[in-house]
Amino acid sequence: MPGFVLHKQLEADSLPICDLPLSQVRLQNQMAIPWLVLVPRRAEIREIYELRPDDRAALMEEITRAAQALEEFYAPDKINIGALGNIVPQLHVHVIGRFTTDPVWPAPVWGRLEPAPYTPEAVEEIRIKFNGYFEATANP
Repeated sequence: MPGFVLHKQLEADSLPICDLPLSQVRLQNQMAIPWLVLVPRRAEIREIYELRPDDRAALMEEITRAAQALEEFYAPDKINIGALGNIVPQLHVHVIGRFTTDPVWPAPVWGRLEPAPYTPEAVEEIRIKFNGYFEATANP
């Protein structure tokens, strides 16, 4: 079985932020909406139920931490969490901060937003902020 390789579409659409124990945390390259993507570093996994029980528990904890980080930094009106995989079969989970004032509210975000990539400076600022948050909230 080959090792973990990030799907090319995830690599094209998102930027690496940090690594948690199970997942690579990525920032969807879309400034209009605070949007994280968690990609468990497990080879050839397409569905959450395919993860070992301890990995499923770890993924839920990481999703929770990502949602709490979005809440702390952006105070969205709603946080959407989804693992669709209709286009990208590799298991990945979207954690998206939504606002009643965002450009596509209340519709889903997929395929509806105009491109709005982050600047390198903004990405570095976000990396520092999220890395600090995840380090501070790590289990002892």
